[in-house]
Amino acid sequence: MRSLREAMRLAGLSESLSRRDFLKISGMTVIGISALGALEAYSALEAYSALEAYSGENSPLIILDNAKGLVIADPTKCVGCRRCELACTEFNDGKASPSIARIKVRRNLNFGPKGLYDGQVRQGNWGNGVIVQDFCKQCSHPVPCANACPNNAIVLKPPTNARVVDPEKCVGCRMCQRACPWEMISFDKDTNQATKCFLCDGAPKCVEACPAEALSYVAWQDMTDKVPPRVAPTAVMAPEKAAACNDCHKR
Repeated sequence: MRSLREAMRLAGLSESLSRRDFLKISGMTVIGISALGALEAYSALEAYSALEAYSGENSPLIILDNAKGLVIADPTKCVGCRRCELACTEFNDGKASPSIARIKVRRNLNFGPKGLYDGQVRQGNWGNGVIVQDFCKQCSHPVPCANACPNNAIVLKPPTNARVVDPEKCVGCRMCQRACPWEMISFDKDTNQATKCFLCDGAPKCVEACPAEALSYVAWQDMTDKVPPRVAPTAVMAPEKAAACNDCHKR
């Protein structure tokens, strides 16, 4: 049986679905579907059936579209100046606060990507001198932080399709932090809300500020299988979201 993604593509449906989108989709009539060829009609009906799980008033938000761009880093060029962190928070938060920066450099200065130095050759100041800049992977479906959020506060934002925290919905439960395998969700105690990289709407300030040209903004690529996770996620997906996933993937 066709995958949901392929069925939606053949049916001409967006992969990023909200309740409003669903209501628009539900306006398709039998006459319109019957005008399609046999294969297209079958695919449209299959996709429509799979999307029925999202029709409730409190329907879960599942992000399917990939991001358009991504910030990547070259550790061999990084000098540890952390200007990228300052540029991130000064531009987006109006304050110099590296602890809530969307790019993480500080924690690699003495620890490296695999944790605390324990006597073996590791990365970081106590190891081989390489400083690894951590960045949001803009995960493809399933998006761990978005799926773990009980309030649908992590949404897709055009034009970059970055996964962003909606401040109108975030209640500061920090469930998204527990869900990210790379610990890339920051938490601003001043606002009591989570925050993450949203690619500065296509013009990342961290990239602009780096004096060593160690950061680049490129077309999106899947980095989740190329960068080892830092931690094992401990967040639990809400039952209604798990049910929606089951409804799609069992078809």
